[in-house]
Amino acid sequence: MNKCAERLYNGIIKENPTFVLMLGMCPTLAVTTTAVNGVGMGLSTTAVLVFSNLIISALRKIIPDRVRIPAYIVIVASLVTIVQLLLQAFVPSLYKSLGIYIPLIVVNCIILGRAEAYAAKNGVLESAFDGIGMGLGFTVGLTCIAIVREVIGGGAVFGMELIPEDFRITIFGLAPGAFFVLAVLTALQNACKAPSATNGSAPKSALACGGNCMECRGSSCAANHASLEAVRAQAEEKALAAKKAAQAKAAEMKANKKE
Repeated sequence: MNKCAERLYNGIIKENPTFVLMLGMCPTLAVTTTAVNGVGMGLSTTAVLVFSNLIISALRKIIPDRVRIPAYIVIVASLVTIVQLLLQAFVPSLYKSLGIYIPLIVVNCIILGRAEAYAAKNGVLESAFDGIGMGLGFTVGLTCIAIVREVIGGGAVFGMELIPEDFRITIFGLAPGAFFVLAVLTALQNACKAPSATNGSAPKSALACGGNCMECRGSSCAANHASLEAVRAQAEEKALAAKKAAQAKAAEMKANKKE
């Protein structure tokens, strides 16, 4: 699998921002009242992700390291403003429906996270595909939650009525419904042992114990982690000292042979 295809697969399946990394929960829970809203917010975020990754990757050797975060925010804010104006001009109904959550894309942790973790360290093409993958993964997550909420709470999806009014559960169209749906979908992931931040498939910590705090039986987590870090640091120091001693011995033997 080449690098571009891998970034698409990671973003949509392996590192899905909604269901695996659990990022961007604010718009996920707030705007998914209808499937149209979910698709609109997802695609808007995808556009910002792709172009921000492109620009940041292209400028990664020019932006000074100490001001990189403010620079990223300026780039993202400019792109979000363009997206906001385009939605207001061409899709006013969607713009009105999404409301304040469009400008809040600026502080979406998915965008800044990908800029810092990937775009700032990789080439332009790979960064663009990373943005496409993560954006599509976010869109899929939002749309899945929105479809479930709209069908159960509103009895319709994309304008097609599926459930009669008497059998609709209104709470799914309200704020608590978003939590219910997300919890059920996450539970299904865990039951199917799919990658998820809640089933132990998240990347392991560098700590000796793996950072699995749910199974930790130490009397104090903080103290336990501190002691583990100290043990790991001592092991690294010993390994470095042994390596230096071996190099010194090799140099001494080489010198003796010359004599």
